[in-house]
Amino acid sequence: MFKKSSSGILASLRSSTYRSVRIASSRAAVLLTLVMMACAAVLTDGVFTFAQAQTATSQSVIEKTFPHSTKCKRCHERVYEEWETSPLAKSIHSPAFRVSLDAYLKSPGGKDKVACFRCHAPHVREFSDSAQLFIDQAKAGDPSLDGVACSQCHLIKQVDRAKHPPEPKYETGGKTLYGPYKDFIQNLAHQSMELGLFQKSDLCLNCHQSVPSATNMGKANDLLGNWDQSRAVKSGKECQTCHMPQQVGESANGEKKRTIANHSFPGRIGKLRQEAAKLDVQTKIDGDKTTVVVKVQSLVPHNLPATHPAWAAVVLNLDIKGKNLKTVFSDKRVYGRTYLDAQGQPTIFDFEAVKVAEDTVLKPEETREETFTFPTPKDTKTFDVEVGLSYAPLNGPASFLQRVEAESSQGSQDPVFQPIEIVKRTENVPVGK
Repeated sequence: MFKKSSSGILASLRSSTYRSVRIASSRAAVLLTLVMMACAAVLTDGVFTFAQAQTATSQSVIEKTFPHSTKCKRCHERVYEEWETSPLAKSIHSPAFRVSLDAYLKSPGGKDKVACFRCHAPHVREFSDSAQLFIDQAKAGDPSLDGVACSQCHLIKQVDRAKHPPEPKYETGGKTLYGPYKDFIQNLAHQSMELGLFQKSDLCLNCHQSVPSATNMGKANDLLGNWDQSRAVKSGKECQTCHMPQQVGESANGEKKRTIANHSFPGRIGKLRQEAAKLDVQTKIDGDKTTVVVKVQSLVPHNLPATHPAWAAVVLNLDIKGKNLKTVFSDKRVYGRTYLDAQGQPTIFDFEAVKVAEDTVLKPEETREETFTFPTPKDTKTFDVEVGLSYAPLNGPASFLQRVEAESSQGSQDPVFQPIEIVKRTENVPVGK
């Protein structure tokens, strides 16, 4: 009763095999469907896709070569906290950069996708094939990639001054970070090596001497001017003297306090700007006419302002206040550059500029005299003369300003839309009889 004929056994095997094949085919179909859905997700709005996995891998490779600043924070908390407040920490985070980047990529010159990042995220030089990753990160608004942070500077071994603009040479093959100190602390995280470059202006010139996209204008668009001929430089001062001032503190957590460099990079932001210029004001009343002569003395060894971005400007404002402190006269002078594009139209973008139409920049350590004439205020015994020098707020076409405002989480209250005072003088002048 337990026996089967050979034909019955073969039939049973065929049936079993058929079921197995059918199940396997069904599973394969399900797997194929899932793969197709995954591919479709790549083309649409998939939450996690193979394309994203590739991006994540690419970013991990970049951050293995250029360690993220959050890793450095573990041992260098003071330095990180200073850097975090600096403009460098926001090099690819700002709404103005995102809008400008978008405009550049849509321009005829936008084929060189890494152009902006050579300064705003200089490690792109080592990963030019990952340009799209840098673009996507910047456009996201809150990039997880660093722009200008710790390793973007401390892996520079030399700077090629023969190139225009100068070009950094990175040492990425080992675990050595470079800096200005002899008495570095031995540690397991990385090796340290003293390098004289870190006390020289050469280190900063990679990004701060000229704009790569506007090098066709040559010296006409030099950001710093004849800085190397200034009294400050001839006396031995370097960029770091002012923009990385020395202080006493810890370089690494818990180490002995010593003289170290500040990493908040003061300049336009920070108290250093109050030392950027002096104002001398002379008022002369001649009957119904009054003349105010203002001497604006730049105290910095480079152009004021350094004209990148191209909308950068410093403004001298004069306000005359008469009876009841009512403003009876106002005037201003603007220091900056006006650029023209290939069609002869004004532009605020370096990458569109082909010509400098007007240059009123204050040259290194220059003193400029400005004269204002106005009717002598009436019906008052005295009047106030208010003179202020400020960094101008962001300016440009209405469409550009609206996009920046829309991109900013602070909207119209974003600090970029506010002037930043450098120095101010106020005096009360008697009218006399």
